[in-house]
Amino acid sequence: MILKLRRKFILINMTLVTLVLVIVFSSICYFSYQRIKEDSYEVMQRAIESRGDIKPPKLEMGGQLPRKPVPILPSFSVLVDENGKILSATRANVDVSEEVIAKITERVLDSGRQEGVLFDMRLRFLTKETPDGKRIAFADMGRELDMLTNLLLTLILVGLGGLTAFFLISLFLSAWALRPVEKAWEQQQQFVADASHELKTPLTVILTNIGILLSHRQDTIEQQAKWIEYTQTEANRMKTLVNDLLFLAKSDAAQMPLLQTRLNFSEAVLGCLLPFEPVAFEQGVVINSEITPDISLVGDEGQLKQLVVILLDNACKYAGENGTVKLKLERIKEHIFLSVNNTGGTIPSEHLEHIFTRFYRADSSRYREQGGYGLGLSIAKTIVQNHRGRISVESNEKTGTTFTIWLPHK
Repeated sequence: MILKLRRKFILINMTLVTLVLVIVFSSICYFSYQRIKEDSYEVMQRAIESRGDIKPPKLEMGGQLPRKPVPILPSFSVLVDENGKILSATRANVDVSEEVIAKITERVLDSGRQEGVLFDMRLRFLTKETPDGKRIAFADMGRELDMLTNLLLTLILVGLGGLTAFFLISLFLSAWALRPVEKAWEQQQQFVADASHELKTPLTVILTNIGILLSHRQDTIEQQAKWIEYTQTEANRMKTLVNDLLFLAKSDAAQMPLLQTRLNFSEAVLGCLLPFEPVAFEQGVVINSEITPDISLVGDEGQLKQLVVILLDNACKYAGENGTVKLKLERIKEHIFLSVNNTGGTIPSEHLEHIFTRFYRADSSRYREQGGYGLGLSIAKTIVQNHRGRISVESNEKTGTTFTIWLPHK
């Protein structure tokens, strides 16, 4: 898919650039042709008015040339009477035989046009009625055609060179521009694979338990209560996983509505902390808290409580025996500062940058023992981002593991 997308990106870029170059070069050729054509007609007009006696432009005062010098082109003019008989031929700066003059004059008179081109002779002509008869001026097109040919060849070479250079640039840009897309695609593929794997385990247990129940049809529910309870446990685990996946999917699609209300965040944090005290006591973990009272903010109360629960649950799980969990909430200027610290084993530095990645586990066996899916911290980060905040983590032997959250007060 990424390769096809990259090819499409390059094709679109090359098509657009080629179209732009064609339009620009066509415009250059057209306006150059019109300018050269105007020069030819100006020469023929002067040939008619001066009867072919075209002189080089005179120098102005100070030895400067005129602002618009008169072009010097091979030209000549012919004077004919009303019967088409050649009365005189004046040659300004070209040598033309009488036979050729008679032939081209006859062709111009037969055409009946006031101006035009004799392509086989590479001549332009212009006719005008004068008091002494009809005068026909001719200008050589050789210089005009040579200039247009050289211009066309130059533009073709420049265009080919430009397209080649832009093709190479597009190759680089396509790889650079699609790098986030490629990373997102790989993450999506990994996400689907991990989600399928996590769903497969509870489904396998449920199907196995159901198979056991079906093989003992004559037993009562009380006799097979153990398998029913196992099935219920796995179904609840799967429900939790599906809800987490649905939360992340809606957040990615920007379809997760935020119930923006003013709430007392201090009371909300305290309310999340109290249920963990008996859990921590059973695990031999001590919870200490420093909660500044009456800190309020605007946000989704449900999501913010879920954020605090995720961090506390994570801290209690990995605080270790006789460990300590410390929660701190305070307001610093225009921001609300929340930190959750726990003792216990530290997170290796190479895993810290991936700790908020979905399904990522620094220690898969430890997560399995604790029953985690590797989605909690990813959900926590999503909630913080939904509230325009930022979350970070530090872990070392001296202070333990600390999750820090900054939320805007307004």
